[in-house]
Amino acid sequence: MLRAYAALVLLGIIWGSNFIYMKWATALISPAQTVFMRIFFAFIPLLIVALYTGSISLKQLRYLKHFVVMSVLAAILYYYGIVAGTALLPSSIAGLLSGIIPIFTLLATLIFLREDRLSLGVIMGIALSFSGIILSARPWESSEFISLMGIFWVMVGSLSFGISFVYARYYLLPLEIPSIALATWQLGIAVLILILFIDFKGITTIYSDRHVLLGTIIGLGVMGTGGAFLLYYYIIQKLGAVKASVATYIAPVIAVIIGAVMGENVTAIEWFALTLIIGGVIVIQTTKLG
Repeated sequence: MLRAYAALVLLGIIWGSNFIYMKWATALISPAQTVFMRIFFAFIPLLIVALYTGSISLKQLRYLKHFVVMSVLAAILYYYGIVAGTALLPSSIAGLLSGIIPIFTLLATLIFLREDRLSLGVIMGIALSFSGIILSARPWESSEFISLMGIFWVMVGSLSFGISFVYARYYLLPLEIPSIALATWQLGIAVLILILFIDFKGITTIYSDRHVLLGTIIGLGVMGTGGAFLLYYYIIQKLGAVKASVATYIAPVIAVIIGAVMGENVTAIEWFALTLIIGGVIVIQTTKLG
């Protein structure tokens, strides 16, 4: 159990570090191209490991429909939403907004799994977290300071990923397919879908900055996506969908700290908004549902 919680913390740190890499990448290439590079460079090493360990086989294609759904929910929509939002927002703001993922996970659990009922504590937690989102949007200031479209995209990505936790728990875990195989199938399918639908014009611009290139390949690809997928399934198996999503409120803290270190304008408002979002999640996690 201690190992599972250590993996939870590590996953939060990896996710939190991703936002600054996304910000740098989208300064040179489009969000869709950034998502493609992220997924592609995660897929290659995962495929190698899956083949080497014998974890993946063609027989698993009988579950193709589930792999496709997870490719869309936990890879394409999630990554595009977060990347597109980060391109329009300071990385610290995008990071703190991503802390809402556990709320969406809980709501999806309540709606689709019907394992718990809505309690007063849960309602209070949800209200706190959404208050943090509203505060971070600074509605009293002009939209030039904080992009509402950026916030919208982060919410889309967060909602998609929250739903994916529940889908994985309900449909994929009972199949007892090795996590490396699940991640490989999903990322591979995501790569194929992206090849069909995105515009690659100008993608080579990223090669003009070696630091950004390496950050995208290693930070977003190998570590931020490949490693995160493995940790993601391991944690769900050990701790369950809602507890696994707790890593998403470690990530915002890391993202805000990195943003501040990199010179972004992180004020008391951002820290208070982050406190509200995380506080809401903590209230929910400590409230017994039903």
